[in-house]
Amino acid sequence: MKKIIILLAFLIGSSQVMAQGGQHFTFNGTVEYEKTLNLYALMKKNMDDNDGFIQSIFEAFKKDNPQFKKLKSTLTFTKDKALFTPLPDENPLKNSFFWDGAPTTQQTNVTYTDLATNTSVTQKKVFEEQFLMRDSVRKINWKITSETRDIAGYTCRRANALVMDSVYVVAFYTDEIPVSAGPESFAGLPGMILGLAMPHENITWFATKVTDMTIPEGKVVAPAKGKPVNKKQLKAKLDDAIGNWGKEGREYLKLFML
Repeated sequence: MKKIIILLAFLIGSSQVMAQGGQHFTFNGTVEYEKTLNLYALMKKNMDDNDGFIQSIFEAFKKDNPQFKKLKSTLTFTKDKALFTPLPDENPLKNSFFWDGAPTTQQTNVTYTDLATNTSVTQKKVFEEQFLMRDSVRKINWKITSETRDIAGYTCRRANALVMDSVYVVAFYTDEIPVSAGPESFAGLPGMILGLAMPHENITWFATKVTDMTIPEGKVVAPAKGKPVNKKQLKAKLDDAIGNWGKEGREYLKLFML
């Protein structure tokens, strides 16, 4: 009995210390992200510098479009569910010969994550087809570092990983939002991912605003439209469709499976 009383006193004291320290944890709310693509770098990767025609198209593109394209999205979350939703593109590209029909500059995936069951549902647009991919949450072997960074008013810790065997990813997560979610299908850290970069792909996602708010029951639900597949089945379909496209096909495959 005496041990129980001592334990209760300790717990009460600990909670008072946390309250006095002003520490606050967010379990429900929204995160607004901005995705940034370095268009000029992406184009240079796939250009032949000796091709005068391609160079002229590149120069014309640069006159009409900024180097960095911005796309916005929202993540709505509760303590055990999250829904990532892209927002309409406010600034479509002009003179976009390089990107006509390409997924590179688009953001179309709607991703639902159920942390309680470790499952995800992603609505994916692949060219003119729409798929509904149901599978387990992507397993990522993160390596957490001691580096920190402030993002949208939250102190975030850095973690590094490889996905799909070769794509290097840097994430910044905060344990002040103890919900293991993030943009697109990236998750698996002990807190919300507020910053994500794929340096070699010239793409980043960073939170611009976090809103701590009550999320109504039924607000965070999985998308329902699309041809049902799992991850393995979608990969097989993509291999059949674009597997012989060479370097371009490999880049598209990477983007569609992220």
